[in-house]
Amino acid sequence: MAPSDTLREAHPTERAAGIDYYVSDGDGIGGRLRETPEDFRVRELEAFDPEPLGADTGSYPELVVRVTLRDWDTNDFARRISDALGISRERVSWAGTKDKRAVTTQLFTLREVDPDDLPAIRGADIEPLGRAGRRLSFGDLAGNAFDIRVTDAVDEAPERVADVVSDLRAFGGDAGGAEDGAAVGVPNYFGQQRFGSRRPVTHRVGLAVVRGDFREAVRLYAGNPSETEPDDTRAARARVDDAFGVAGGDAADDAGPAADGTGDGDWAACLDAIPGKLRFERSMVHRLADRGVSPDAPPDHEDWRHALEAVPSNLQRLFVNAAQSSLFNRMLSERLRRGLPFDRPVAGDVVCFADGDAPEELYAPDTDRLQRVDADRVSVVTRHCERGRAFVTAPLVGTETDLGDGEPGAIEREVLDEAGIDPGDFALPGEFDSTGTRRAILLRTDLDVTVDDGDPRFAFALPSGSYATVLLREFTKCGPLDL
Repeated sequence: MAPSDTLREAHPTERAAGIDYYVSDGDGIGGRLRETPEDFRVRELEAFDPEPLGADTGSYPELVVRVTLRDWDTNDFARRISDALGISRERVSWAGTKDKRAVTTQLFTLREVDPDDLPAIRGADIEPLGRAGRRLSFGDLAGNAFDIRVTDAVDEAPERVADVVSDLRAFGGDAGGAEDGAAVGVPNYFGQQRFGSRRPVTHRVGLAVVRGDFREAVRLYAGNPSETEPDDTRAARARVDDAFGVAGGDAADDAGPAADGTGDGDWAACLDAIPGKLRFERSMVHRLADRGVSPDAPPDHEDWRHALEAVPSNLQRLFVNAAQSSLFNRMLSERLRRGLPFDRPVAGDVVCFADGDAPEELYAPDTDRLQRVDADRVSVVTRHCERGRAFVTAPLVGTETDLGDGEPGAIEREVLDEAGIDPGDFALPGEFDSTGTRRAILLRTDLDVTVDDGDPRFAFALPSGSYATVLLREFTKCGPLDL
């Protein structure tokens, strides 16, 4: 690829999360996803082999069930089944969280539950499979298979789909394809769901944390109103901003305006304004009120961190993970702008190798097996990439991150410098600490497109941690709220 300043720009909401461009420059098909839950089907590709149902419950206390959910959020279903069984929510585990507006099939483990006690739950088909000696975790998810229908697409959809497929085949190196489909590739961006579609703020909170500005992190999460919010929550957040001394919310840049110390610090008034549905925001502000925190307390004061830690530990980790994800997205966008390839390395890249234990229908990069590519090895590693044995990576920056060399390394350092962040900044207290890892920069899949009553239907499989919407956005050219 040659350097390009003519790439098609992404939607402004995507650009705020580092997704700056499309690979394909043709017009999209428009349309909508999830008109009904059946339009968006997801099936886990399992990497978990249970023992038979008759296995000894002392050695295998976990009941493994396969559940097909219609219009259920994964966390909500976990609470519902735990309530129905009369057990703690902590005894329900799963490998991957799925979207609500969908039909999803995935595994759950239920600790110390008998198959005969499984409840009937509306919108859920629960099938006992066997028993296991441990609960499910994210590492047990190899990937997901998708079957997605786009409704209300333009009449020219078939021609436009063909044009996009042609662009994506070229971008992905046109390798590893199936006879009945097309091997397409896109940048392995973190999708908008990672940051929030209506109010993309999670990464901004995380970036403030990494900079050591816990005060701004609290303000961004509890205040910082968005135009896409309902009137009551927007007004509540504006009141929080008043307490911090910031008027009217921010534009969506990563730094955001710092509070100027002239706020009234009336956290009790903020609590009166914040509706109950914003429970995490209320928990944060409660802690500020309990300690009588001054709005001009230093940004790294322990009271601000105490307030931020009012949210669950998984959300604390998500803040920093989202910050890493936004930096990764920016690195990919800059690589795309400069015209560097994604399907093969250049000198200075770091590659990982394929996971040989991945399911047959799926590839999986193994980021524990890394190799730095110097100029003498570019051609050799390129052949490995062409055969699907190696993948170019970029960093999810943390304390143990070694940046690349050459132009890839220059991109990584430039993005970090612009964000005002150094890998050592991720040495943080509690759940905010992160050592970092690396991630493949190319998302490649065998895509099969059919037409169902005039609507395009897309079938493909992706490794865990990748986003179906990152592929579909190339075809629809719609904003995140339509995906």
